Amino acid sequence: MRKYEVIFIVKPMEEEATNAVVEKFTKLIADNGGTVDSEDRWGKKRLAYEIKDCTEGYYVLLNVTAEPACVAEADRVMKITDELLKHMIVKAED
Repeated sequence: MRKYEVIFIVKPMEEEATNAVVEKFTKLIADNGGTVDSEDRWGKKRLAYEIKDCTEGYYVLLNVTAEPACVAEADRVMKITDELLKHMIVKAED
């Protein structure tokens, strides 16, 4: 199992809808055999430039321990999720 940092920006929505999107990805990682070590919600921030007609986004950072297949599945789902503006998954240094 490897450690990863998963960061994503959620479109500005109601708080309940944003929580549902974050919960969706933490559950997806857990269902595929990974564990979410920590969840850091940075909150709503202004974007440096407009992305998909949005000027603000809700930032979330997840520190995850998982197999590469789990992370690949999370990346695939993030690419097709309309509620996300951007996402990035990097392998954390030990």
